[in-house]
Amino acid sequence: MNNDFAPFERKPSWLKVPLPGGKGYFYVRDILRQKRLHTVCEEGNCPNRAECFGRGTATFLILGDVCTRRCLYCNVKKGHPHALDRDEPRRVVEAVKELKLDYVVITSVTRDDLPDGGAGLFAEVVRRLREEVPGLSVEVLIPDFGGDGEALEGVIEAGPEVINHNIECVPSLFPLLRPQGSYRRSLNLLKRVADAGKVKVKSGLMVGLGEEVVEIEKVLQDLLQVNCKWVTIGQYQQPTKSHWPVRKYYRPEEFDYLGQMARSLGFEVVAAGPLVRSSYRASFFGGKDIG
Repeated sequence: MNNDFAPFERKPSWLKVPLPGGKGYFYVRDILRQKRLHTVCEEGNCPNRAECFGRGTATFLILGDVCTRRCLYCNVKKGHPHALDRDEPRRVVEAVKELKLDYVVITSVTRDDLPDGGAGLFAEVVRRLREEVPGLSVEVLIPDFGGDGEALEGVIEAGPEVINHNIECVPSLFPLLRPQGSYRRSLNLLKRVADAGKVKVKSGLMVGLGEEVVEIEKVLQDLLQVNCKWVTIGQYQQPTKSHWPVRKYYRPEEFDYLGQMARSLGFEVVAAGPLVRSSYRASFFGGKDIG
């Protein structure tokens, strides 16, 4: 694989997606607004939101919409969050019922202002979904909870099918892009989840931030070392001019190469592609290879 392609000055054609719209899109959006719920699809300005909303799905963003961390790639609002909304779990359950979902992804902003990082509310949402929506499969995409093992244990015990925690970038870029995070802390979290032996363990990596292919391979090896066997690999897209710039747009064939690399290393399930995100088509990802 040639890692020396000339960079694109403009977004390439394979990253262009339809503008949000259509009956399905507005149906999902209106339910979310009626329930006063946030999604990472909208807050993070995800390029797939038109497709996902159009299919009647969304990734719920709990613990409010303001993050306490300042990662340079993320479009979610940053600052001082409001107090916890204790009614949020009830409204999430109502929305899941109205949307008739059989697979749901719950994620959140990072809440370093809370003693447990918000893990208790995560666990409550999962428990209520388990109790009130029979047959539903639940995936959670969690922050690192500041490395609090007891907080993490509460989420595991709530019983989601999948726990996802994104590694996001290679170690050399971590201090620049995730200054309040820790590469080792994230790996330790994934290891604790895997060691519990109760759920599937999943992580995700963005590329195009300035990493080398050899660094991507090393991250994949590190994930396997902690028994994380499901992985997503997608293209970083700069949300605004104030965010970290795209250093490289990977071509579809390069994503094919990265997907093949992950499989050859030993990952059980892989999704690698320009528009792949950690929760994109998660219900299809849960159990089958979509790379």
